[in-house]
Amino acid sequence: MDELTLSLVAIGVLLVMSAFFSGSETALTAVSRPVMHQLEQDGSRRARLVNKLLEARDRLIGSLLLGNNIVNILASSLATGVLIGLFGDAGIAYATAGMTVVVVLFGEVLPKTYAIYHANRAALLVAAPVTALVLVLTPFVRAIEVIVRLLFRLFGASYASVTSLEASMMELRGAIEVHAGEEEVKEERRMLRSILELGDVEVAQVMTHRRGAVTVDAGLSAAEILELVVGSPFSRVPLWKDDPDNIVGVVHAKDLLRAVRTLEGDLDKLDVVELASPPWFIPDSTTLLEQLQAFRSRREHFALVVDEYGSLLGVVTLEDILEEIVGDITDEHDVAVAGVRPQSDGSCIVDGAVTIRDLNREFEWRLPDDEATTIAGLILHEARQIPDVGQVFRFYGFRFEIARRQRNQITSIRVTPPPPAND
Repeated sequence: MDELTLSLVAIGVLLVMSAFFSGSETALTAVSRPVMHQLEQDGSRRARLVNKLLEARDRLIGSLLLGNNIVNILASSLATGVLIGLFGDAGIAYATAGMTVVVVLFGEVLPKTYAIYHANRAALLVAAPVTALVLVLTPFVRAIEVIVRLLFRLFGASYASVTSLEASMMELRGAIEVHAGEEEVKEERRMLRSILELGDVEVAQVMTHRRGAVTVDAGLSAAEILELVVGSPFSRVPLWKDDPDNIVGVVHAKDLLRAVRTLEGDLDKLDVVELASPPWFIPDSTTLLEQLQAFRSRREHFALVVDEYGSLLGVVTLEDILEEIVGDITDEHDVAVAGVRPQSDGSCIVDGAVTIRDLNREFEWRLPDDEATTIAGLILHEARQIPDVGQVFRFYGFRFEIARRQRNQITSIRVTPPPPAND
């Protein structure tokens, strides 16, 4: 084999190595950390190597860049020597132009394009050889790290940063929203999004308002209380005395029926207040995450929500919080409530009491819920007035038409969402 052939073979090998370094850098940079973590938990040795490489990311990048630059410079030098021998001094220009095209195309663009679209697969394939490369080049890379640290310190820059909790949560939210257009994971995406928002949502936004809750006057006779409790769709009913805001206890329907059976139906001996458990009051500003943890620690499922003045606002249950995650849980005792009725023209007739969170979760809208809980409240907040029937408002890209109003309360709205982005 003559010298020219040997040089061409060496240049080809160096270009293959350049492609390997470039593709490995892109694959290991774009690899999914959650996927690698799960694969390692499942026993994948190559995934464990990938995770170890990512733990020392600066050393990994330094090794790959060092190796890539060595082979690129060596390949360019060999090509320059070959072309100078063939064309004289003009070979320098030919080598510069030719190697630029070859290195960019075959050593950078092609391998990095493949790696970016097959990052997980490519990372698993290159994990073992890259690990060996890092071990070999570690002394040189550490020397480079020392120089880089000194330069960072010289210019007052931070060499490494600690990922904050907010950044991690933002990354999780972003990972969920990346798959926003995939219908196959719509329900899973909705639940994951709701879990991440538990710490931002207050119980006042999901509670059953006192107008929809059932409370019973403790001054009524035992027979009247029994009839009201049994006829209620709820298993736990608050008892009040003298004033509806003066809750004295919470009676469970099962405890009440058990006491009736023990007394063999003699309701005159039944003391409902004595059967009731002490009320548990919580402020309306409590977040769902805090309340969920409180429910678990106290082993209770029911709490009374009060405002800053101590007035009863409503009740919140463990089921209310779970419904924020998995959606509505309807059983045979739930009261069917008309809420949202989709129309053929793409609009929806929405009851004013429907919460913004339910609409956002059901239709994947992005209506703000920081200033108002219900859709009627949002319209009042934005309009700054009590609108008349037939009035139309446009904000956040939506069209809101007041369909029905009862006194000062908006009871029905026709909501027309904005057209899809591709329209």
